[in-house]
Amino acid sequence: MMDDSLRVSILSEALPYIQSFSGRKIVIKYGGSIMEEEKLKKAFFRDIALLSSVGVCPVVIHGGGPEINTWLNKLEISPKFENGLRVTDQKTMEIVEMVLMGRVNKQIVRGINETGSLAVGISGLDGNLIQTRELGDGSHGLVGEVTKINPELLDPLINKGYIPVISSIGSTINGISHNINADFVAGEIAAAINAEKLILLTDTPGVLKKRDDTNSLVKQINLKEAREFLDKNIVSNGMRPKTECCIRALAQGVKAAHIIDGRIEHSLLLEIFTNSGIGTMINA
Repeated sequence: MMDDSLRVSILSEALPYIQSFSGRKIVIKYGGSIMEEEKLKKAFFRDIALLSSVGVCPVVIHGGGPEINTWLNKLEISPKFENGLRVTDQKTMEIVEMVLMGRVNKQIVRGINETGSLAVGISGLDGNLIQTRELGDGSHGLVGEVTKINPELLDPLINKGYIPVISSIGSTINGISHNINADFVAGEIAAAINAEKLILLTDTPGVLKKRDDTNSLVKQINLKEAREFLDKNIVSNGMRPKTECCIRALAQGVKAAHIIDGRIEHSLLLEIFTNSGIGTMINA
């Protein structure tokens, strides 16, 4: 049981961060196993509610890969991936829209609202929030990349104290829907709304660097060092696109990007409101 002096110490440490980030926008990408484990989901919803209650303006971006796979399997459609991206034909896109917009988004909204905060669920299709084009040579089908964010839809919601919860689907100017990597959506939205921070909740502790045959957590690096990590292949596999996403957001004006372990309860608060943090912070 936490004694009173420890509680006071924790609150005292958090106070300057609460004061510093009050009124500031923080974009959080919510995904990975944190979306599947009930205890982690409830902790995340409470964290978002607490951020909102102390004056921070959280914006949540989500994917939903595991649930998409579940529904594809129910419909006897085999999920297919190339270079870490889901190959998305028309039938798969219909399932992606159904799952992300109709199920996952509303589950998150309901979870946050149950804490007493007010969340609003939207997708990148609403108000042309996320405009896209076909990714690369089109070999991934209806997978898109972001060409433009229209933040005008978000500003009134944020200013009124609502928490936008955004599913990572966008469309072309001709109305063709695209499935988009949620990390990159989060980065582009963070840049478009002049967010103070971009935070990616992942299934890893953060950026890892090999030292003496072991991988140790890199607590803090700057933009130049992050680019060097990519050039020297210090980060690879699934961490590479996340680092690229952070670099792009920082280059567009976001002050700091964080890659943290969502498998730890309240990792969001630990990263934002404590001196030591819990993951990797990349500074502009």
